[in-house]
Amino acid sequence: MSEIKFIDRNGTFQIENADLYNNLYFPIASEYGLKSCVTPTLSGDSKTDQNHFLFEPMSIENLNNNRLTRNLWCIIDGQKIWSASGNSANQNAKRFLDSKETCKVTAGFMWHRITRENNEFDIQSEITSFVPYDLNTEVHIIRLCNSGESSKEISFIPAFPIYGRSADNIRDHRHVTSLLLRAFVSKRGVIDRPTLSFDERGHQLADSMYYVEGYDENGENPFEFYPVLDDFIGRGTPDWPEIVNNAVVIGNEIIDDGNKAIAPGTESVDGQEIIGAFKFKPFTLQKGESKTFVIYAGISKNDDEYARHTAQINTLEKVKESFEKTRNYWLSKVNIRILTGDSDFDNYMRWVAFQPELRRIYGCSFLPHHDYGKGGRGWRDLWQDCLALLLMDPSGVRQMLLGNYCGVRIDGTNATIIGSKTGEFKADRNSITRVWMDHGVWPFITTRLYIDQTGDVELLNEQCRYFSDKQIRRGKGISESFNSADNWLRNNNDQMYEGTVLEHILIQNLTAFWEVGEHNICKLRDADWNDALDMAGDRGESVAFANAYAGNLLGIADLLDSGKLKDSGISICEDLQILLRDDEESYNNIELKEKVLNDYLSNVSESFRGNKVIVDASELACSLRNKGLWIIKNIREKEWIADGENSGWYNSYYDNNGRALDLTIEGKKNMMLTGQVFSIMCGTADETQIHKICKSADRLLYDENSGGYRLNTDFGEVKTDMGRMFGFAYGEKENGAVFSHMAVMFANALYKRGYAKEGYKALNSLYNSSKDFHISQIYPGIPEYFGRGGKGLYSYLTGAASWYLMTVTMNMFGVSGQYGDLTVAPALLKSQFDDKCKCSIEMEYAFRSFKIDICNPKALEYGSYSIKGCRLDGREIDINNECGCATNISIPKACIDQLDSCVRHLIEIELG
Repeated sequence: MSEIKFIDRNGTFQIENADLYNNLYFPIASEYGLKSCVTPTLSGDSKTDQNHFLFEPMSIENLNNNRLTRNLWCIIDGQKIWSASGNSANQNAKRFLDSKETCKVTAGFMWHRITRENNEFDIQSEITSFVPYDLNTEVHIIRLCNSGESSKEISFIPAFPIYGRSADNIRDHRHVTSLLLRAFVSKRGVIDRPTLSFDERGHQLADSMYYVEGYDENGENPFEFYPVLDDFIGRGTPDWPEIVNNAVVIGNEIIDDGNKAIAPGTESVDGQEIIGAFKFKPFTLQKGESKTFVIYAGISKNDDEYARHTAQINTLEKVKESFEKTRNYWLSKVNIRILTGDSDFDNYMRWVAFQPELRRIYGCSFLPHHDYGKGGRGWRDLWQDCLALLLMDPSGVRQMLLGNYCGVRIDGTNATIIGSKTGEFKADRNSITRVWMDHGVWPFITTRLYIDQTGDVELLNEQCRYFSDKQIRRGKGISESFNSADNWLRNNNDQMYEGTVLEHILIQNLTAFWEVGEHNICKLRDADWNDALDMAGDRGESVAFANAYAGNLLGIADLLDSGKLKDSGISICEDLQILLRDDEESYNNIELKEKVLNDYLSNVSESFRGNKVIVDASELACSLRNKGLWIIKNIREKEWIADGENSGWYNSYYDNNGRALDLTIEGKKNMMLTGQVFSIMCGTADETQIHKICKSADRLLYDENSGGYRLNTDFGEVKTDMGRMFGFAYGEKENGAVFSHMAVMFANALYKRGYAKEGYKALNSLYNSSKDFHISQIYPGIPEYFGRGGKGLYSYLTGAASWYLMTVTMNMFGVSGQYGDLTVAPALLKSQFDDKCKCSIEMEYAFRSFKIDICNPKALEYGSYSIKGCRLDGREIDINNECGCATNISIPKACIDQLDSCVRHLIEIELG
């Protein structure tokens, strides 16, 4: 049985017989734009965006079924055909039937190595794949070794099919677009220079070239080239091509290849499907000898870029140097390291910490499971990925936040088409109106973390633009007068309008407060965090995220009442005063709420004045706090579902028929995790209710074999009045799977309320499920969800990673900021400490490096210990407590700012 073994402290892992598991894939990418993935048989695709695919696009279903993929052919002694990447018809047929061939994968951040040995042919291959972090070229270092007793003559034929067009053309005009392709043979391989590109963008001149080239360890080039796919495959198949078979000796004669080889520098081959296939001169390997080749494949905009990129990898020495630079580059991106009593968990956390980097590059698409969408990230992703960046590399986060706020509309909604650059947003395609009601929640959560980590309250007073397009009145109207080419909001004098970050936050949260349904709960609109609750746009309401908005309103009020904003005047849009109405009558009256919102929307829609007024910070805070407390009171009174003396939970939603979703009817108990997460996290659930929620979740939602807490119970019906999730098979994706994101947020909420044991259970269940490779069948990291039988699905690209990292760092280890002060409040269980009763975390804070050692010499359990002492670089820190113990310590920002930024500082905490 295969299992993952970590071989260092940097997350590098190995797994034997990885090719026996379907659906394994590994990301290799660059900062320059190329996004690739590889499998244990070298399958996978490569692209820069939706319209530029080097290899044929791969979804999870054709990842291992598509035989037309990267391949490395060897003809041994003129008789035996073997694929060094394990992807021949013979190898595929025998993979599960005998043990004559072994395959081991070794991998680290953005590099992947396959070691394959065939005991029948006595040959071994080692294929190291990576994308140089600063290039648009994937590189494969192939070492072929004679593992037998006698010498071997080998002919080596790499063959990488070149797709060279948009993903849209995989079916739409697949053959017609092949007529646009132009294959040229270079000295080292095959180059495709398409003439045109046509896809959903229309017909236009092609703007890229695609190439596959290679050389051996001595710099020798191939000597025969086969650029036409049909010629290469001939009467064979992609995994048993005719050209390869024709190189086999029959008797003493080599079969003629039909003169299908094309010499370098010849005229182009036009209008054919292309393959980067070429043959190296035969070579002999004695016992134990090896020979190395470099095959590289990439995308360039023009000849100059192609020349510049390939010049950096045109010798084996340069490639090895690039490999080391690339490994070190990505390792430097993950500067959080933990040490507990479980070294596997410590290495697992290295991959969790790396996942936000992967999502920054791949967006929510461009890996085989993530075959929805056309690339890029969504609004929610922009803000949640910043959570991890704040912990690991806060240097550019301030500007990133300011850029992100430019996606907010003046009506409190936001752009949903995100550009590739910070602060770049685009109008919705084809005027499709979509409003996710949770979108206003995330910006403040991220901004509050930024302020706590840095003390930079001044960010709230920075000016930002507003996004503008034809969508007005929170997606319920179309502007007749909109005529802005740049999609920025202007007043009725056609002047660019800007507001403070705080104004953006207020608009998002206040419009959500007033937009309610018939139960006086925030309207669900097209969906909230759960995108599959998308069929209750008329009468649906989200109790879950009403809690979240309540938490935000209270949090904003706290910010206004503290620090530099207290007793100051706050500049806001004059029209925003409508939403600051503060009286019990308007809060309880649904029709009056609708009028308040409509009055505001009317003022900011077609003719926007853009005048400013100054409001008192304390009065503004009071208005926001009253609104937040009202939401909590309303939910407590109306949404609690009692289930006996020791059990109960909160309703999460109302469907499109106005019915509560979480109900106990005729003995059937329906429960959704989302409502429990935010009721706990935002303070709605009291202590007694938290106990009851945990018991109910353990009884109704927890499934250890599936990975932990399921997202919901089985409703047993296709609820077309709620969303498409109810059409999914139960236990898959949003319908009752262990959905990592919400399970992690459940843990986060529990830790925040002091329930470390219960929070750890949620986190540890996900970890145990992920690391059990036999069940999860995924490489290290946290997947989007666990499906049938506990299998991990949608690897790497999930917001759960940011929340997991944040929960472990800020809640489990308790290392966080508070207006720039560094606080440590450990919530570690006794079982997490090592055999020396110690846990450690290494991380960056305030642009300084820290190692924080937490010692528990008496092996006390959480809840029984407190902080007895603290030292910073050997100097005692006052823990400010008369009894000489505390639950947390705080090191002032002024003290942190005086520390040397070029050395690592040691904080030693003793528990007792």
